[in-house]
Amino acid sequence: MADFFATHKATLDKALETIRTRGYWSAYPEMPSGKIYGETAKDDGEAAFKALLGKPFDLDQPSDGGSVGGEVSPYGLKLDISYPGASADLLVETAKSAMKGWAHATPQERAGVCIEILNRLNRQSFLLANAVMHTSGQAFMMAFQAGGAHAQDRGLEAVAYAYDEMTRIPAHARWEKPQGPKEPLVLEKQFRIIPRGVALVIGCSTFPTWNSYPAFFASLATGNAVIVKPHPGAILPLALTVRVAREVLKEAGFDPNTVLLAADSAEKPLAKDLVTHPDVAIVDYTGSPAFGEWVRGNAKGKQVYTEEAGVNSIVVHSTDNLKGMASNIAFSLSLYTGQMCTAPQNIYVPRDGIETDDGHKSFDEVCEAIKVSIDKLLGDPQRAAAVLGAVQSTATAERVKAARSLGRVVRDSTPVEGMDEARTATPLVIAVEAKDEGAYLEERFGPISFIVATDGIDDAIDRAAGSAKTRGAITASLYSTDEAVVEKAIEAFGEGGVSLSLNLTGGIFVNQSAAFSDFHVTGANPAGNASLCDSAFVANRFRVAGVRRPVAA
Repeated sequence: MADFFATHKATLDKALETIRTRGYWSAYPEMPSGKIYGETAKDDGEAAFKALLGKPFDLDQPSDGGSVGGEVSPYGLKLDISYPGASADLLVETAKSAMKGWAHATPQERAGVCIEILNRLNRQSFLLANAVMHTSGQAFMMAFQAGGAHAQDRGLEAVAYAYDEMTRIPAHARWEKPQGPKEPLVLEKQFRIIPRGVALVIGCSTFPTWNSYPAFFASLATGNAVIVKPHPGAILPLALTVRVAREVLKEAGFDPNTVLLAADSAEKPLAKDLVTHPDVAIVDYTGSPAFGEWVRGNAKGKQVYTEEAGVNSIVVHSTDNLKGMASNIAFSLSLYTGQMCTAPQNIYVPRDGIETDDGHKSFDEVCEAIKVSIDKLLGDPQRAAAVLGAVQSTATAERVKAARSLGRVVRDSTPVEGMDEARTATPLVIAVEAKDEGAYLEERFGPISFIVATDGIDDAIDRAAGSAKTRGAITASLYSTDEAVVEKAIEAFGEGGVSLSLNLTGGIFVNQSAAFSDFHVTGANPAGNASLCDSAFVANRFRVAGVRRPVAA
């Protein structure tokens, strides 16, 4: 049996150090460089992706449901890959049986296996990038980074938290209670980590790996079997992940059925059957609030972790860098066509305008500055394609069309020049009054944003922070040169349960989240009940059972 723990101990130690210091560190290089991954890695990854098209996916796991698959790339390519189908009962029973050996593995053995899985996934980053690109619609660079290296970092972060929590508890202890003149009472105690049971991970279509890896590795590292249920439109990235995991488990002497793929279709979904199965103990869900509410309401008696949706806000009070502010906002609105759960939707601006390094600017001038910055960013079609990528779902494209009637169009959405085969849309920006809450307080996923005219900065902060508390938010941003305003915003957004970014004008954007440093989602508002990643995300995936026996004096 390979000693993967010894192989990867240095990586784990560094991860453990970094989750305490919260500084910058990445275990997996984010640049798709031939010097790092091999001179032929890019071509090899593309060739490996093309070799998967039009064929059954090679995954040796139990099946009783024929084949499943119908993914179509938002770039216009029909993947035509089929995956083994299986019923919820077969998947859960198989996982239950397989996890018996995995549950008895030590925290060290499980951590070693998990990090070896991540290491092998990293070596397949170019293949994964193509898979993520052609299912989610992310542009290649984002698919390589967010779908590959950053997702792998998030997975390692979860392993580190899980290992840290499990090893806080000693495996053995000698307990002695003094009895005065009598001999002390002596017990030998053993403490065993007991996994919850079968864990279900329900993936999303836009970030199939980034949003799934924390849950996948948190449950696996704590001894649970894992069933991965991808979105029907983005199966391939998680199928590749499952295949690698099964290979490593088998090499390490464990049953590969400890990890299973639950591929399904929109016509014959599996999620509800799996969520309600009595032997599923943990459910991790990423997706819309509508189905999230159903999960929370029907996963009775199970440990449930969700990341749903929110209405993310930017509040603009003043700035000493108008150009930098407008450019930063423009990029945040454009990146991956606004399909990030962290992308801002509402920009609150006092209707009397703001103070800037270029003098006072009216509400309309702020709107124009943002519009001009978007136009400049996306003016070159090649750069626009690299920033925007493609629109994952036809529903998102339809949502953009419908949103034009919600207010005054500051900037209209258009297709991207030169991407005729792809489903594309540039950002739609709409100006509304604060009283038009029906337009902007609903999450409108995709490249749709609202510039909201408020009665002043207090009204802007109250509305933005209030919507975080009642509607949910994952990110918030403030631009202000007044420290009193900054302090008010910090307090208000803290009460709203959302992290705040201040005066971003350079190369850091509100919709970016760094593994080992940033906590993604707080779990403190309706956007989700869990945080990626903190100790609460892992600690309840296992329990502790003790064994006591007297020791003779």
